[in-house]
Amino acid sequence: MHLEHPRPEYLAKLSTVKKKKVNFITGVNEPCVSFWKRRVPCTIFSWSVVLLLVTIAIAAVVGVIVYRISIQTVLYFTLSDNQTLTSMVSLTTSVTAALLNLVCIMTFNLIYRRIATFLTELEIHRTQSDYENSLTLKMYMLKFVNYYSSVFYIAFFKGRFVGYPGHYNSLFGYRQEECGTGGCLFELSLQLAIIVAGKQFINAVVEMGVPWLLWVYKKWSVHKKGQCAHENHAPTQWESDYNLINQEELGLFSEYLEMVLQFGFVTIFVVAFPLAPLFALLNNITEIRLDARKFITFLRRPVAERVKNIGIWYRILNSVGKISVITNALIIAFTSSFIEETFYKVFISPDGSLNGFLNFTLSDFNISDFPGDLNILSEPDTSVEYCKYQDYREPQQQATNMNIRRYIGSWLQLSRFSFLFLCVLYSS
Repeated sequence: MHLEHPRPEYLAKLSTVKKKKVNFITGVNEPCVSFWKRRVPCTIFSWSVVLLLVTIAIAAVVGVIVYRISIQTVLYFTLSDNQTLTSMVSLTTSVTAALLNLVCIMTFNLIYRRIATFLTELEIHRTQSDYENSLTLKMYMLKFVNYYSSVFYIAFFKGRFVGYPGHYNSLFGYRQEECGTGGCLFELSLQLAIIVAGKQFINAVVEMGVPWLLWVYKKWSVHKKGQCAHENHAPTQWESDYNLINQEELGLFSEYLEMVLQFGFVTIFVVAFPLAPLFALLNNITEIRLDARKFITFLRRPVAERVKNIGIWYRILNSVGKISVITNALIIAFTSSFIEETFYKVFISPDGSLNGFLNFTLSDFNISDFPGDLNILSEPDTSVEYCKYQDYREPQQQATNMNIRRYIGSWLQLSRFSFLFLCVLYSS
């Protein structure tokens, strides 16, 4: 770090600073930034804004959750007479919510780069590597929350704090979302498919469309102004190269960021969406050809720069790899029904199959125990006495299973946490 030369922007900002200090490595007298008066306040302000943006991204996810709850409630009451349409309410709500979440993600991405660059400039980093590491960490943190927060909610929080009949927990006055009969794994896969495919398609269009439009506009403006000295002849190679688009200062930063985000989708949630590696492979095959055409046809040749390694990206990839072990273990243990099915086949099923597994996971509730304003099923003309819900509570009808089910929930929780502990131990 000390062997690097100071950034030109760093020297320009400190050109009026009188306090200077001799660099003991290079022996050059360089301007010195005040640590307490300038560096600390700028750093605190910068990361405070980053935390604010993270909070806004999480608030957007909460807004989508409220949208899903409210729309699903309205559709159920509106379409209650049509059984066919009622069965499609959950799927329709999930798809529209995922698309809305994708729109929010892409909207936030438009402003993250500029804000992160502005905040990093305020921190007044001396070397280019310090500047790039700080910018990379901010951008990845913002986009990590932006892309993965909704997926983490569905995988680990949705349907966990609903309560049970007669004692439902509410969120903003609405009853919380519940997972379907098969759990939240299908909705998690659907959310991942829409975000991954939508992100790759939009990024491909933007990465090729924007440089092409800029190249066409620059070529048209140069021709219109008559700046080419050989209008009646084919332009020379240097004239054609001059009309290409300048590369941005951090030309490959966006490429690195896109690949690392894709690596996160492929590894962190691969258990829920096994097709993610296939989508990534197809995207990368297309991306190689599109980037080759973009760099050769539309952009000027970049200035070569020698670096030792990929910098902070290695630490990010290493952290994502360790997080992926934990998240996949959590998905297997808590989101999927793998442990429950294994437990049932080994200890409960008489023939080692899953026959009767669904009924075993359901508990009974006497509808007469509903509060007066919720007792909508106990009409005089109905023969329904009990409803079933997914939980391991004491059954009221099947007394033969009471001794087993009294401890089934505790054993399953112990199995889940044991499996998680082994995965965490392996990742460390």
